[in-house]
Amino acid sequence: MPITHALLRTSALALLLATPLAGAQAQQPAAPAPAPPVVAPETVVAKVNGAPITQGDLAIASDDPALSLPGVDDAQKKNLLVDYMVDLKVGAQAADAAKVAESPDFQRKLAYFRDKLLLDEYLEREAKKAVTPEAAKALYEQTVKAMKPDEEVHARHILVDNEDDAKKIAVRIKGGEDFAKVAAEASKDPGSKAEGGDLGWFTKERMVAPFAEAAFKLNAGQVSDPIKTQFGWHVIKVEEKRVKPVPTFAEMKEQVEQYITRKTQQDLILKLREAAKVERTGAAPAEGKGEPKKP
Repeated sequence: MPITHALLRTSALALLLATPLAGAQAQQPAAPAPAPPVVAPETVVAKVNGAPITQGDLAIASDDPALSLPGVDDAQKKNLLVDYMVDLKVGAQAADAAKVAESPDFQRKLAYFRDKLLLDEYLEREAKKAVTPEAAKALYEQTVKAMKPDEEVHARHILVDNEDDAKKIAVRIKGGEDFAKVAAEASKDPGSKAEGGDLGWFTKERMVAPFAEAAFKLNAGQVSDPIKTQFGWHVIKVEEKRVKPVPTFAEMKEQVEQYITRKTQQDLILKLREAAKVERTGAAPAEGKGEPKKP
């Protein structure tokens, strides 16, 4: 679980000192290193004024996105994490000596972050139980079954400023000139001009209405008369038509699992809230907001 933002302040020195070296090493190709040996979480890797730092502490720190060091090998990353944890311990010990933890404000923050970490951990555990291969496959099949067949068109177009130019281009194309070559020469669409006017596959709703209606009326190989849209005048050629293929389970697996995770966590919170006795006290509003008006 990620540590709180407040605790990250002490990491700045260790990470700033380490980052240039990490960047330099990342540019040098290195031979694949053997897998590091497994170290028990309770193994002590350092001590700060007698207080231990364990392998388990390093594992928690390494999961923090703020401490990510891509391109750094395992041995160096471990050293950097130890440096960070040393800074953290030194700073925490100094804060304890200064009795920072005794202030009411700190106690409120500590209680808040404890609750937040507990909730995050609980939701993560429950979601992992719900995201099973069987549940993911069942949701995929249910989703696919509800999908309506959607027609797609693979088309090219040439965009020009006025109708006369569009008519001349349509005559050239229908007279046998290569559509892609004419598009590269004459089209005003910077997004498709270099690709010979190729727009790839698209469904009807992805295009503006006049363009889509014209494109979906054409058969494969046909070229349209000039079509006007808010972008200008188009000449369209349909290359292929098909029913949009259903995405495979492998393609949707990540999205399905994310959905199950979110729904499981949302349902759990709603269930807990319904079962809890919640009393809103109607306490005074925050300072500066909602004060009674003066007569």
